[in-house]
Amino acid sequence: MFYVTLINSLVVSVAVVVHYESLYLVTLFIPKMQIKHRYRIVFGVFAALSAHALEIWIFALAYFLMNRAAGWGNLSGNIDGGLMDCGYFSFTVFTTLGFGDIEPLGHLRYLTGIESLTGLVLISWSASFLFYEMQRHWNTR
Repeated sequence: MFYVTLINSLVVSVAVVVHYESLYLVTLFIPKMQIKHRYRIVFGVFAALSAHALEIWIFALAYFLMNRAAGWGNLSGNIDGGLMDCGYFSFTVFTTLGFGDIEPLGHLRYLTGIESLTGLVLISWSASFLFYEMQRHWNTR
């Protein structure tokens, strides 16, 4: 169980660092853009979406590797266990959509639970960040 917690913590840590660094870079880049502020916000939205997609693929890679390794459990359902299936599963878990057509078994269940929580927090973080960026410039009119 120690290794499960350690690996899951590592995957979550990588996703959080990617998110932090992405938002930090956007914070540095947005003021330098020579376009209207509303288009800067659109850029921020696309940057946040791109960061989320990268984070989802980090989890997908973890599922893919764990699904292939002995002792971690597997993903069951109408899948072949390829990276695209793991990506699809990760997108549904991260967004807490959860269609239920793929089911984690064994220790993969723990990563699934923590990915849902991580997705909720990171999506909220992006929303707060974008709201702050909008408020900074809309109040100056």
